[in-house]
Amino acid sequence: MKTSRFEVLSTQEVERIHAASMDLLATAGVHLDWPPAQDLFRQAGAQVDVAAQRVRIPERLVRWAVEEAPRRFTLYGSAVDFALEIGGAAPCFAGLGTPTHILDLETGQRRACTMADVVRHIQLINACQHIHNSQMDVWPDDIPMTTIHSQAIWEWAHHSRKPFGMGCYGYLPTLDMMRMMAIASGGKDALRQRPTFFAICSVGSPMQMIQAQLEGLLICAEYGQPLAMSPEAIAGATAPVTLAGLLAQQNASVLAHVVLAQIWHPGTPVLYGTVSTIANMRLGTVALGAVETGLITAGAAQMARHYSLPCRSVGGTTESMREDVQAGLERSGTLLPAVLAGVDFITCGGTLEGTMLESEAMLVLDDEWCGAAMRLARGVDVDDGTLAVDLIKEIAPRSGGNYLAEEHTVRHFRQEHFIPALLPREPHDTWEKGGSRTALDRAKERVRDILANHRPRDLDPALEQELDDYRQMVAQRPMDEFYMHEMAEYQRWDDL
Repeated sequence: MKTSRFEVLSTQEVERIHAASMDLLATAGVHLDWPPAQDLFRQAGAQVDVAAQRVRIPERLVRWAVEEAPRRFTLYGSAVDFALEIGGAAPCFAGLGTPTHILDLETGQRRACTMADVVRHIQLINACQHIHNSQMDVWPDDIPMTTIHSQAIWEWAHHSRKPFGMGCYGYLPTLDMMRMMAIASGGKDALRQRPTFFAICSVGSPMQMIQAQLEGLLICAEYGQPLAMSPEAIAGATAPVTLAGLLAQQNASVLAHVVLAQIWHPGTPVLYGTVSTIANMRLGTVALGAVETGLITAGAAQMARHYSLPCRSVGGTTESMREDVQAGLERSGTLLPAVLAGVDFITCGGTLEGTMLESEAMLVLDDEWCGAAMRLARGVDVDDGTLAVDLIKEIAPRSGGNYLAEEHTVRHFRQEHFIPALLPREPHDTWEKGGSRTALDRAKERVRDILANHRPRDLDPALEQELDDYRQMVAQRPMDEFYMHEMAEYQRWDDL
């Protein structure tokens, strides 16, 4: 990225936030009531107060952990030729697995999501040019909750050449996910060598470590899959109302989770995450589309660079209920700061209503918007070829001279100009004769075209059978077994 980074903190302010976070970790500590994680911290040299359920982490342990974590790593797809460098020069983009409702493409009505919507979204992201990863982008309500994770991986294996991702859902579901991903990848060792799963570890605020999330963290780390440590702190509610205070608290919380991952498996790929924003102080709700989200994101990106960690954030968030002007304005205020601040992995493609509502049309528009944002970040290349001095000397003296038919134009225009596929740029008469189609109209047509032309992947029959056997096993599992495996005596950490 050549364009100057968008930075909201000075070097001295970064150091002050770091110092405040180290003070918080060493004195107040983090709340942790899960004994296995307490034991890991204690063995690594942290102070564990069992009665108060607090773990206090010294700065030397934090510094060790961030040195163990890789600055960059590669995330692979199910297709052998698909690879994303996380922490490289260009950002990667993804959906986000929080929407429980969707705007129906044909009726425009808000309705509950179904498993068919999950499949459609996997197919749509598979066809996107700039959105690289599906985070199981919608949550269906028409299948049992206990089978969503296994059914999603089954569908991903059939419909996507890109990586997949979900959250850390506790011991048994996360172990299911890793074992199914290992089946699809050719075994646990093959999955470790070519990470294909992007895990979101939710970080509780203020400064909480949640058992189910930590169970998932340890299992994903065991399988070598990258983890985004992602607080969702809300300034004025679960964090100080001041952005500096939120950043200090968030920084401490992220680093506590990074430390645990490195204690368990040194070298585990981790991302410094943020989904933090401000509270809507009028109503006490969340305002993820607020411009302050962009400021928090930019601050988080600077803190991540301070520790030489790749960064994950939200971008393109909005409180709007429809694909309207508000959605466009708020998306700009949260996507551009993330891209220009140098965030490495940016989620939320296709979401509305504070990420709780999905729009397929918005998803393909976001794919285009991500491409434009990357062009903005790339900046202006200045060299002998781009300056074109000799060509200007040749063309400019001509009466009515232009550059349209010049070889220089043909050679450079595709790289120099971002050419949208969905945004109307034709003259009014041409636009009107073509049906007066808006960008949203064209996006809906694009969705229909992708789905109509999608072809499932051909899987090896033996692999498909093994995946199906596992999926059926999960479907037949009684609910009590999920609860049982949240108890320590049923968790087998030596046999993952």
